Amino acid sequence: MELITKSKLKSIGDSYVRTFNAQKLSDSVNESKIRNSYYNEVTVFLSHKHSDTDELRRAIALFKRLGVSVYVDWMDEEMPQKTSEVTAQKIKQKIKANKKFVLLATEDAISSKWCNWELGYGDAHKYIEHIAILPVKSDYTDFSGSEYLLIYPVISLQYSFSDTDFIVTYPNGATKDLKQWLQA
Repeated sequence: MELITKSKLKSIGDSYVRTFNAQKLSDSVNESKIRNSYYNEVTVFLSHKHSDTDELRRAIALFKRLGVSVYVDWMDEEMPQKTSEVTAQKIKQKIKANKKFVLLATEDAISSKWCNWELGYGDAHKYIEHIAILPVKSDYTDFSGSEYLLIYPVISLQYSFSDTDFIVTYPNGATKDLKQWLQA
């Protein structure tokens, strides 16, 4: 298992991002609202720190490449313009409505009150089969001080000749191919 560095995500994600450049990200993300309501399709609530725009775009492109619709709260036109208790209620509804919950775990996201709140809510409604951490770290850092993340399945690169083999590793050491996990 290899944790994903920002530079690795950039190299992998840029080719995926180019694939989806024709479609606005907000259109791509908002389609999960429509599709989820009409089909029994896999959708992912992608929790993230708003300042992690580059990593977010690449993560969205990765999930889109795997045929999964992604929901991002600030791209939802139905979310209030100003953060309030209504925002929190709507986020709770969206976490429940989407089949999977993934935390884009950058250093900034891990220190975010909102991301930790969303993770806690996701834990209550998705644990353990439908929740995962997508850790994206700076090239020479680790996640010391965030050991609580070790109770969640982790999306990572599998050691292989390909840079695109992603797996989900459970806390007990069991693994699943990311695409299989998304469909389960």
